Amino acid sequence: MAGSLDFVVTQHRDVLGLEADRELVTRKSTAERVAGVLRNRIAEGFFKPGVRLSEQDIGKALGVSRNTLREAFRLLTHERLLTHELNRGVSVRIPSVEDVVDIYRVRKIIECAAVRGLKAKPATFARIKEKVEIGDEAARTGNWKDLGTANVWFHQELAALSGSERVNELVGRLTAELRLVFHIMAEPRRFHERYLPRNHEILDRIEAGDGPGAEQLLLKYLDDAEEQLVAAYADRTEAARAAIAAE
Repeated sequence: MAGSLDFVVTQHRDVLGLEADRELVTRKSTAERVAGVLRNRIAEGFFKPGVRLSEQDIGKALGVSRNTLREAFRLLTHERLLTHELNRGVSVRIPSVEDVVDIYRVRKIIECAAVRGLKAKPATFARIKEKVEIGDEAARTGNWKDLGTANVWFHQELAALSGSERVNELVGRLTAELRLVFHIMAEPRRFHERYLPRNHEILDRIEAGDGPGAEQLLLKYLDDAEEQLVAAYADRTEAARAAIAAE
């Protein structure tokens, strides 16, 4: 009996000790929510690589303290979405060509595995189809940024077929980083529009429950997109060198 009482007393003291962390937990949870808002904005193409983020403007817009915002910035820096430079503040990270290759390596692992095991039309098919239709509408109206966003959503839905919440969280972070990569394309229409028919081809295989067929199309899709983006990075690097040489 005494042993049980000692346990209750000790446990009570441990819980009381956590009260000192209450402010930290509240601040951190708020910072995570702020990071989520900014991450989504990056994924939707609102913040471009290299853009400096104003603590004052963003903090005022979101109604959060400077400390909370700085914690959110720290979280996003850890996710490779932001960079912090001494005396220059925080800016949106500019991905490298090595980032492109690594992002697509991870995408191929996750997305191809997610569709591979399909044997019937998935329960989430309507959501997947909706993202393709949003892309179609964006193309019809010439809104190429929205088309890029719809493409991102489409691939998020493909990854979600894995049924893993951990995969969804990883893909959410990866998607924002991917959107920064897309900004390298000087002509977004030329990049995104060509993949619309291929989205429909993959969608047809998913509707038919043909997992291996969908995987084959998806792998070629991702290979081609990676090759195109790597080439765009090479062109940008060459242009930068030419500009330096002309000075």
